[in-house]
Amino acid sequence: MKFDFIGEAWDIWCRDYMPVQLEVGRFVQFRYEPSYLEDYPDLRINAIQLHKPLNIAPQISSINLDGGNIISWSDKAIVSSRVFDENPQYSNSNKLISEIEKLLEVEVIIIPQIDSDMTGHVDGMLRFVDGNTLVGNDRSLELGYWRRKMKKILRENGLNYIDFPFFEYEDKRYADNAIGCYVNYLEVDDLIVFPIFETVNNKDNETFDLLREIFPDRIIESLNFNDVGYLGGLLNCASWTIKV
Repeated sequence: MKFDFIGEAWDIWCRDYMPVQLEVGRFVQFRYEPSYLEDYPDLRINAIQLHKPLNIAPQISSINLDGGNIISWSDKAIVSSRVFDENPQYSNSNKLISEIEKLLEVEVIIIPQIDSDMTGHVDGMLRFVDGNTLVGNDRSLELGYWRRKMKKILRENGLNYIDFPFFEYEDKRYADNAIGCYVNYLEVDDLIVFPIFETVNNKDNETFDLLREIFPDRIIESLNFNDVGYLGGLLNCASWTIKV
């Protein structure tokens, strides 16, 4: 397992602006102009300038879509409804979905965004366990509108859902922190590194036990990632994983 740093990048949230890999040597670069950075244009990194140093030549798309709002399996991908807000030029939502499906070469399933989440990203809500099973934030802690819509989507797509530990952490210094979001873990081959928080009312041990139960054949490691979590993202957000 190899790793390196994206030396030419100055923004830690590389998952969002780096291209999405289809297979070895093939990538799609979506436009990175999220509305939550509208007042911070200096943070809207242009990933195209990173392609040459990395020796990649992705297909370029004008669709505005963060990588953190795409969770993929071999034949499907899940994207939150934030993608519609970010692409108002598409009056027909079905056309937008169809174009994303052609680019990613998978079926796209749209789930409701969490209205209170600044980014609307799906990687802070759920992940694939396999092609038929998702692991996601404990639904009993979500608002009714989200639970009802998700129940319908799961039924229509024949997907199972495992409720995963989650807790809210309030800190006036970091109002948009991601502390408590265990599902935003790093997944590389047979390794899963999940964030632990070691705060009051944490669910670190419970999460570790559940991950070992869900992924009995995987290596499970933990990492206190609070220094980054206070800034609003966690392990999946701050990493870019590809096959070479």
